[in-house]
Amino acid sequence: MIEPKLVEQVTGWRRHLHAHPELSGEEAKTAAFVSEQLTSLGIPHETGIGHHGIVATLHRPGSNRSIGLRADMDALPIKEANIFPHASRNSGVMHACGHDGHTAALLGAAAVLVKDDSWTGTINLVFQPAEENGKGAKAMIADGLFERYPMEKLFAWHNWPGLPLGQVAVHTRPSMAAGGDWRIELKGLAGHAAAPHLTRDPINAAAHLIVALNNIVSRNVDPLETVALTVSMIQGGTVSNQIPETATIIGTLRTFDVEVRKAVIQRMSEVIEGTAAAWGVKAEYEINSTGRVMADTPAEAALSVAAADAAGLSVTRDIRPAMGGDDFAFLVEGKAGAYVLIGNGPVAEDGKLHNERYEFNDEVLGPAMSWLTTVAKMALRE
Repeated sequence: MIEPKLVEQVTGWRRHLHAHPELSGEEAKTAAFVSEQLTSLGIPHETGIGHHGIVATLHRPGSNRSIGLRADMDALPIKEANIFPHASRNSGVMHACGHDGHTAALLGAAAVLVKDDSWTGTINLVFQPAEENGKGAKAMIADGLFERYPMEKLFAWHNWPGLPLGQVAVHTRPSMAAGGDWRIELKGLAGHAAAPHLTRDPINAAAHLIVALNNIVSRNVDPLETVALTVSMIQGGTVSNQIPETATIIGTLRTFDVEVRKAVIQRMSEVIEGTAAAWGVKAEYEINSTGRVMADTPAEAALSVAAADAAGLSVTRDIRPAMGGDDFAFLVEGKAGAYVLIGNGPVAEDGKLHNERYEFNDEVLGPAMSWLTTVAKMALRE
């Protein structure tokens, strides 16, 4: 069990991080705070890996085994609506996904493990930047993460609103989808809104294109497959009496199957080009496949369950995959690893992830630290 005094300290760390969120790739102050706490704990670490990434290393002689625990550090470009004292002080930036809690919990686990002499080997604590834009894991890997810090197995967790407080969910199938954004710019001919026949209207084309894109999943994908094709932003025009020259549509594509993804992208291209031609506008577009499906290796999934049991936490394996993504999937590509969810407790509709009223539940910190420390020690003993 984690000491209440440490949980209180980690809660303070978490709330400090929540009040000072930073966007993907801009986590300089967050990284400095993490480094400051690691230094105070007497834990050696290296900064600047993959830009703002940090790796702290705990080592006890007696074993050459080496594992990794990872936390993400970045926030989102969302204006927080909460009014509690530790609400975001950076306008338009918010920890709306709980990465503040993930980072604080890993620091807390470090504080426990550095004093625990019941294990031998090496535990690498990976504080990763830029998870939200999918670039952080790749950047750390490109900067020699695994050459500098060999790891046989890696583990990570994510808080999960709606799951019972402190319950550990371990998937029996892929847990997170492969993601990727897309962007379409439609260019027409601007003119007076009272003379639409003298223009080539990109707004009208965009409206028809959105409908057509939304039909791809329902009419071109096997109903037994899982695909999310979402239009999340549209921009075009500045005044009521002008048809603009351009309109931009932005969205995301999430899939589990590689071949299905290829087929959807092909169909998107056909629909974009066909709709543009039908409405007399030009289309420039980019469809990115930047994500990777997150799937646990079976032995590490079983180990995650055993660690939860050993830590006295309830476990569920009856949980559906999520269409969200996590670039932890790139850290475990070709490696053994597991990614679990830990319940954030009951939540209202406006308190879910990526909502302006979301708040990480500090009562999750104790269970999260217990799972992290237990799974690390059990992985080293295997």
